Amino acid sequence: MQRFNYYRDLLTDYSKPDLISNELAVKLLNDAEAYISLREETLPQITTNYSLVQIERENKDWWSTHCEAWRQGRADILAREYTDELVYLCADGPFYGRIAAKHREEHWWAITAQPGVTMSWPIVMFHDEVVYTEWCCIDNESNETIARGNETILRRGHRGGCYLKSSHLDFSRDVYAPSEFLYWLRREPET
Repeated sequence: MQRFNYYRDLLTDYSKPDLISNELAVKLLNDAEAYISLREETLPQITTNYSLVQIERENKDWWSTHCEAWRQGRADILAREYTDELVYLCADGPFYGRIAAKHREEHWWAITAQPGVTMSWPIVMFHDEVVYTEWCCIDNESNETIARGNETILRRGHRGGCYLKSSHLDFSRDVYAPSEFLYWLRREPET
């Protein structure tokens, strides 16, 4: 198979942990807000007036805004990309609805967008309303991979937003057990 950069037809390249200019970052975050403002309350029908070709183009335009919002730790933008009826499938899910997904994902956003770490998405593919990606988070100082994963998103363009997400995540660092688990491990054996 011939290898190529998946970003060859996109505005920006998030395949490696190189940062973009501040001016472009601001533009992308403003674009993200504009795209979110176009989302309708109910998922729009796919018709000749709102075709899969248009939806795929909108998803490609959206992708860079999503990546920059993630890198900037803009959970306010990331959460609003979802429809209210989002279905989120992952190992500790499923989660139903934007609020439930946000409460789960905010922990992942905090780890993957922490200072000193840069997230990149070496692989991103588009087909109609499907966006598939593989990602990794690199420590800027040590160059170690602290987390990686893949996800499939169903997004009905700007008018529909993200309505289904399926993720797999592996964390290699910065993963701590909840206090109640530590308590259980540290308790004295019963006699």
